Amino acid sequence: MAEHPIAKSAIHPETRIGHVHLKVSDLERSIAYYRDAFGFELMTRYGDQAAFLSAGGYHHHLGLNVWESQGGSRPAFGTTGLYHFAILYPNRRELARALARLLAHGVQIGGASDHGVSEAIYFDDPDGNGIEIYRDRDPAEWPRTAAGELRMVTRPLDLEGLLAELETSPATNDD
Repeated sequence: MAEHPIAKSAIHPETRIGHVHLKVSDLERSIAYYRDAFGFELMTRYGDQAAFLSAGGYHHHLGLNVWESQGGSRPAFGTTGLYHFAILYPNRRELARALARLLAHGVQIGGASDHGVSEAIYFDDPDGNGIEIYRDRDPAEWPRTAAGELRMVTRPLDLEGLLAELETSPATNDD
């Protein structure tokens, strides 16, 4: 039987990845972490089993559940599973606001990189789930080779310079 032409076609360019669901060991601790440190809004709870959180009133961007993981331990290093999920901020100032909020809540930074196409900061939640917060640069600023191909990089991110955005940019939200 011949392979159908759609089998090799690319995914539609407007496709986006939506929400993420995480297995957590302690629902209350995880709700508090994502609500308080990140500022997500609690939208819905399913008793002591699951919760759904959002930015801006969407039904949910983040699902948390203990269906298979209540009281569980962090995954062992070197095993498969989630590397990280990413939260995209609309601009550099909002990324700086997010970083300042996380630092104020005592969240430990795991790493910070300038990838040329984006600026990214990495954390782990209380269950060891990796989190990236980032902002994209304008595609016109992306580094390219002489042939015009995208050339991502990994350089240290200047966190002090990022936080300085809060002193130089006009406020967009009260926090």
